[in-house]
Amino acid sequence: MIRRTAASETPRRAVLARAMPAPRRRTPGTLLGVLADACVVGLLGLSMWLIVRAGEQPPILHLTFAIVGVRALAIGRAAFRYTERLFSHDAALTQLATLRAQTFDALVPRVPGAIESHRRGEVLAAFVDDVDQLQDEPLRVRQPLMVSGVVVLLSLLLIAFVSPVAALILCAVLLIAGALAAYLGERFAGADDRELSAARAGLVDALLERFASAEVLAAFGATGVQRERIAAAEARLSRVQLRRARAAGLTGGLLSLGAGLASLLLLVALLPALGSELTAPLFAAVVVVPAAVFEVFAQVPAALAARRAVRASADRVAVLTETALPAEIPVDAASARVPEPVPAAPLIAVRDLAVRHPGAAHDAVAGVGFELHAGETLVVTGESGAGKSTLALALVRFLEYRGGYRLRGVEARELPIAEVRRTVGLCEQTPHLFDADLRQNLKFARDTASDDEIMTALDRVGLGAWARERGGLDAAVGEHGALVSGGQAQRIALARAILADFPVVVLDEPTAGVDRELADRLLTELLGAVPADRAVVLITHTELPAGVAARRLAL
Repeated sequence: MIRRTAASETPRRAVLARAMPAPRRRTPGTLLGVLADACVVGLLGLSMWLIVRAGEQPPILHLTFAIVGVRALAIGRAAFRYTERLFSHDAALTQLATLRAQTFDALVPRVPGAIESHRRGEVLAAFVDDVDQLQDEPLRVRQPLMVSGVVVLLSLLLIAFVSPVAALILCAVLLIAGALAAYLGERFAGADDRELSAARAGLVDALLERFASAEVLAAFGATGVQRERIAAAEARLSRVQLRRARAAGLTGGLLSLGAGLASLLLLVALLPALGSELTAPLFAAVVVVPAAVFEVFAQVPAALAARRAVRASADRVAVLTETALPAEIPVDAASARVPEPVPAAPLIAVRDLAVRHPGAAHDAVAGVGFELHAGETLVVTGESGAGKSTLALALVRFLEYRGGYRLRGVEARELPIAEVRRTVGLCEQTPHLFDADLRQNLKFARDTASDDEIMTALDRVGLGAWARERGGLDAAVGEHGALVSGGQAQRIALARAILADFPVVVLDEPTAGVDRELADRLLTELLGAVPADRAVVLITHTELPAGVAARRLAL
């Protein structure tokens, strides 16, 4: 069995705390659940009392209260259960939306750099399946345990008023059956409950790799191997789910056996008191009530099984969101005040800059220094692996830096990260294009931009005529930009930067994969599209075309 220290429990508790609705939202569902389950126990006991009492043929008026009570409990059981589902699920699903947003916010500063050691399927499963699993914490763990505990305790107290011996017997059988059910659940399904999240992640990862690498797998005839991997992941998930279902059936059968045993023991123990201390209707009611009490108590083993699955999911989410950020990942400045820029200071001033990737033993960039003013272009060159893209990540504060890095005279560490990224915009080497139309791929850079402003930006980067030929801004770009070329994707990325109005634009290898003649023309047009009052940092491993004036920085 895995033992956890108090320190290792803290991240999990933080995740579970975010999954719980506020007390004022979850309390109505709990109270209604208590009423619904109390109606279940009361309905069975009162119905049996009414049947036996009616067999004694008393005056009908003596049965009226029981008849009305049975009807009221039957209606109450359904009505309370329905409203309990409404309140509890509304609270849990509302909190789930908040939990997803909070989890996403916690993941944002870790991308890129802090979660690259995790496979895509693992991250996606944690963000989708495991976060969804956390809604079971209020619905299938805490509320059932609380409701079952309250109703079982009230039932035992009620039975104790009729017969203390009966209450002791029922309590003993409940404890024994509950302990055995919990042991068997942990013995046969405990590991499976904890493995469920990993099995889901394995299947998601295999599917993602199959879809993302479809062309390569087909070209090399390897689709069969990947299909086998998917089948193996699916079989693993099926085995886990099947073993969990068998364990649930086993514990359910054990509790049914306990209910029958409790009724049999009560029948034997109370039979001598029949007619002297207990009337026949009360005797029948007490003997049959354990069936209803065990029906309510059956929520406990199910809640314990759900608890194991929820905590395994919480652990996986906590690994991504609650572990300390590496020192190489920047965090926002403690001060909420944005320092005022220094008049006449350069847009960017870098002195002895050093940058290191998370987990790396050595700096990827060291000793870099330059200044950049509005209207200037800085070309950063170097061999592959020299740290050009790493420098770009540091300039937009995806990676922490050592040394000096000032924006308009203010140290970048003292600025909110969002403020840095409003000043320095990155057009990455492989721009991400969403599977949407051209308008949506540009408008998220500035959601208030009109169609005319978007077309103006496209005209500026040389895509205006192309866009009009394809039907305007409603033209689709395909998944990951499948319907556009690499050069067109770079132009779309630059149009985004123009719309976002970045004072500094970083172009990271915009001509990667483009032949020399086209690369020269593309570079000339991209640099010419940047407004004259902006500064440009161009990262490239190729020579600049003739006629482009720029300062150089070799790494």
